[in-house]
Amino acid sequence: MYRQRVIGGLILIAAIAIAALLIFLRSEPEEKPPEENIPLVQAQSLEIRSGNLMIQGSGTIRAREELTLSAEVAGKLVYVNPGLREGQSVARGATLFRIETADYRNAVQTAQADVASQNVAVLEAREEVALAKAELARFAERGKSNNAFASVDSNDYAARILPPEMLNQEQFPASETPTNSSLANGLATREPQLQSARAALRRAQAQLSDAQIALKRTTVRAPFSGIVRSEDIALGSYVAPGQALGALVGTADFEAVIPLSESEAALIPGLWRTGSQRIEASIYSDYGGTRYRWQAFVDRANSVLNPQTRTIDIFLRIPNPLRGGAPAADQKKGQTSAGASGAPPLFVGSFVDAEITGRALDEYAILPLAALRPGNQIWLIRDGKLHIMKVEIYQRTDKLALISTAGLEPKPMVILGALKTATNGQKVRIAAARANSPANAKPVADKQDKAKSKADKVQ
Repeated sequence: MYRQRVIGGLILIAAIAIAALLIFLRSEPEEKPPEENIPLVQAQSLEIRSGNLMIQGSGTIRAREELTLSAEVAGKLVYVNPGLREGQSVARGATLFRIETADYRNAVQTAQADVASQNVAVLEAREEVALAKAELARFAERGKSNNAFASVDSNDYAARILPPEMLNQEQFPASETPTNSSLANGLATREPQLQSARAALRRAQAQLSDAQIALKRTTVRAPFSGIVRSEDIALGSYVAPGQALGALVGTADFEAVIPLSESEAALIPGLWRTGSQRIEASIYSDYGGTRYRWQAFVDRANSVLNPQTRTIDIFLRIPNPLRGGAPAADQKKGQTSAGASGAPPLFVGSFVDAEITGRALDEYAILPLAALRPGNQIWLIRDGKLHIMKVEIYQRTDKLALISTAGLEPKPMVILGALKTATNGQKVRIAAARANSPANAKPVADKQDKAKSKADKVQ
């Protein structure tokens, strides 16, 4: 019993000694500074460019020239152009349809006969005027004597105006003898009859001109090259003046209506100056998964704001829209093409994108729209710290914003993602971009193959 107590005491003393030795020989723990909670952010370098701004917008294509086909005269259709069908093209000057001309040819012949008759009437009136003036001249010679009317008889032309019994010395003293000027004014010279004949001739000539014009209007020709938008016409049908028979769209030029805000329109130089240098533009349209481009230029701008959108409508003219656009990929590579094989024409009514050449700038930056904050602010990274800056926006699209470079460093880095809190001088870390390369993917495939082979061996 005593022996067991001694052994237990020795064991206790040995344990205390070992514990004391361990405590004495222990090493001090390594001290580490407290870790800072620095947020991780996505960042991207801004691209700095120089040159002309490209004002971007969207709009619709419409015909610059479009008219309604109709007849100016009534009649039966005796010819209709086979190409006058919806979607077909017609050339300028091509005959579209003709109306029966029998009635109008007869009207022309009748009017020609009237003109010939009135020409004879004018000749007769002119001869009568000449005779009347000759008689009055002879009568004036007799009036030089005191007894001027002594030799006047009933066969003289003057006797038809004044009877011989009235032409005597008692009724007409020498001081009151009629003179040539008094007799020449009036019907004595037959001038009014000549004027009436000439007026009748002009009336007949006008009627002839109307008949000839009506005859020409029986044939309707295309005033310009175009495409038939619609047609409602059949051979043998009767048409009336002003009756709509179809619609024709001119294909020489199309125009695109591009609404822009006032700030965007202000970036186009010379927009409101008449006679200024032509402003170049481009039209883009997608067809079959390919993007095509057409050359255009600014034709005019509407000085009245759109009441619905409060924007300014810019009208772009597109020459030769049916020529076919050039693939936009070729334009980016610096290649030019007059029209790719199989390229589609520009369709009226299609929705297109437009780029208009704006004013030239020495420098501007391209900002991803994800980096733009409320109040036109951006978050820059300078020396690992966040810096909040307000910028001037030249133009804003669905994906990008063109901003001023004032206050930016030579190689600015902008934060793309969002932060819970953002303050000036806050430290941030830039996340490294992930690279999903085939080299990184190959070891994973090798491990899967090895695991599959081991499983086969176990089975």
